[in-house]
Amino acid sequence: MGSQKLMIVLVVLLTCVTMVSSTTEIECSSMTALVSTCYAFITYGSPDPSPGSPCCNAMASLKVLSDPTVENRRFACRCLMSLISTYNPNAYALATLPGFCQISLGFSIDPNTDCNL
Repeated sequence: MGSQKLMIVLVVLLTCVTMVSSTTEIECSSMTALVSTCYAFITYGSPDPSPGSPCCNAMASLKVLSDPTVENRRFACRCLMSLISTYNPNAYALATLPGFCQISLGFSIDPNTDCNL
């Protein structure tokens, strides 16, 4: 009986880990989709996003997703840091988006950012 209970506990734990991993991937893909709203600016440097534009509205949504907990902010930071290599060599444009949109994400989009702080 003891080994059956242990097996059930392991199955439940593995199911929970799988569910958390799937949710995290969905959230990061959602953040990536929001950033893609700013594709023209990131790729070509124009038009500059301004508050109220679809790009800045997407940045505001990123702000909401990264709040209110430290763990949410860390996750958002790690997700956005992974985009730096995707948009390289236009990572500088990606880094300037929050400033153009007058939004603070609570971290800088920079390859040297430590998301664990």
